[in-house]
Amino acid sequence: MRKRILTGDRPTGRLHLGHYVGSLKNRVKLQDEYETFIMLADVQALTDNFEHPEKLSENIREVVLDYLSVGIDPAKSTIFIQSKIPEIAELTVFYMNLVTLARLQRNPTVKDEMKQKGFGANVPVGFLAYPISQAADITFIKADLVPVGVDQLPMIEQTREIVRKFNDLYGKVLVEPEALVGEVERLPGTDGRAKMSKSLSNAINLSDSPEEVKKKVMGMYTDPARVHGDEPGKVENNPVFVYLKAFAQEGQRDRVTEYESRYRKGTIKDTEVKELLIAVLEEFLGPIRKKRAEFEKQPELVDKILKEGTERVRLEARQTLDEVRRAMKIDYFG
Repeated sequence: MRKRILTGDRPTGRLHLGHYVGSLKNRVKLQDEYETFIMLADVQALTDNFEHPEKLSENIREVVLDYLSVGIDPAKSTIFIQSKIPEIAELTVFYMNLVTLARLQRNPTVKDEMKQKGFGANVPVGFLAYPISQAADITFIKADLVPVGVDQLPMIEQTREIVRKFNDLYGKVLVEPEALVGEVERLPGTDGRAKMSKSLSNAINLSDSPEEVKKKVMGMYTDPARVHGDEPGKVENNPVFVYLKAFAQEGQRDRVTEYESRYRKGTIKDTEVKELLIAVLEEFLGPIRKKRAEFEKQPELVDKILKEGTERVRLEARQTLDEVRRAMKIDYFG
């Protein structure tokens, strides 16, 4: 049997180039090697959207369209909605007894995200406890591997701790997952910040029009110390060149190398480099945009993919929960 992978996204809006280099590209490749499950984590998205939950329905479909447009194949990858699997919530409640508040508060990923969001003492319980929910997400499908970036390793370790404690107490039922850490390239934002993010409005979406791409690229930060185009500039950590390296196709790479050399010497303007990036991104995004438009005309197909994927996963979830209840000796009626 092939090993199982669980991965997914919080449906908070359309996906961007950072999502592609960080996860989507790898998922397309992995779906041929592993039994792949992709979760739309709408329950986790509610930690940021609890005042406007109606946004999630539209966002879910936008994310699925992005999946399909980059090459995720529903015949190879099972796409499902988290909130439609109530067994995940039940497992979360059981796992809460296996984790202390102090342990949650020590989780480095949670600490960092709490700081970024400025919760202070007003952190919602749902946010603080989401590592427990994430453990339920991973274990209900008995995933062997979870693709993550290095910053998410503490979350996987927390899941592994929960699995070990459960199996020690009740017998070996759950699979202890491994983190699958790839060489994830993090794209900086168009504003020069360390990370591209929807919430920071510094992202180029996979579905952006040619006009939107051009506008965003022409407004991108480059080398802040370079005032004029005839001055030597830095290529390293320059967002425009980072994007060029990430998306240039085989026939474009020599030109990128040439532009890097000229930029270091001060014989090329920022505008020229950005014009090359626009051409590179158009070659990359054009086919994705076209494929997305085809799926946008088939809303019933998107619904069918979600419904069938969720139904398949629900059967798996019921089986796992039955095993968990038997192990805990709370399957009262057999």
